[in-house]
Amino acid sequence: MKPADVVEFFHRLAADNPHPETELEYGNPYQLLVAVALSAQMTDVGVNKATRALFAEVKTPQQMVAYGHDALRAAIQSINFNNTKAKNVIALSEALIRDHGGTVPDDRAALEALPGVGRKTANVVLNSAFGHETFAVDTHIFRVCNRTGLARGKDPLAVELKLDKVVPQPFRLHAHHWLILHGRYVCKARTPECWRCVVADLCAFKPKTPPPTKRGG
Repeated sequence: MKPADVVEFFHRLAADNPHPETELEYGNPYQLLVAVALSAQMTDVGVNKATRALFAEVKTPQQMVAYGHDALRAAIQSINFNNTKAKNVIALSEALIRDHGGTVPDDRAALEALPGVGRKTANVVLNSAFGHETFAVDTHIFRVCNRTGLARGKDPLAVELKLDKVVPQPFRLHAHHWLILHGRYVCKARTPECWRCVVADLCAFKPKTPPPTKRGG
């Protein structure tokens, strides 16, 4: 995608959704970190359903450690791999207390050193909690970037690094939110809804999906 088209691409997404935010519900950086750690192979809706009652009671790493593994596993029983994720959340909470005074660090290396925290999770926390211009490439963003030609890459890291090169100001802070929401609700995996896409004419995907009433006729 040409630089001028990239600018227009994000200009349209921004006009369509001026204030994009993560759909995960949280009250502070710690709760965001926990929510993202729980979100692997889960929808945000599913995570929110499991964490609403939990986050009303548990707001700090200290409270989570006191809450305990068994209670946490029960609280998130609807979440995939709940036992492993509960162990990771307790372990990362202990690490935050031990190494960071109970505060979520504003630093990629420190975040990635926490149990169960990978690059994507660190990127989400750095962006949404601390305002860093990071690009958290999940399956939606990976698909949108490759399908449209915005930032093609063979794996999430390659796409992330390409995005870092091609996304201009003033779109860098919110770029990954626009892309994930676009992938979630418009540029869907099986049937992209090209007929209502605001960037369809800039996109490399062919053939474009016709409106439902015009299919098969």
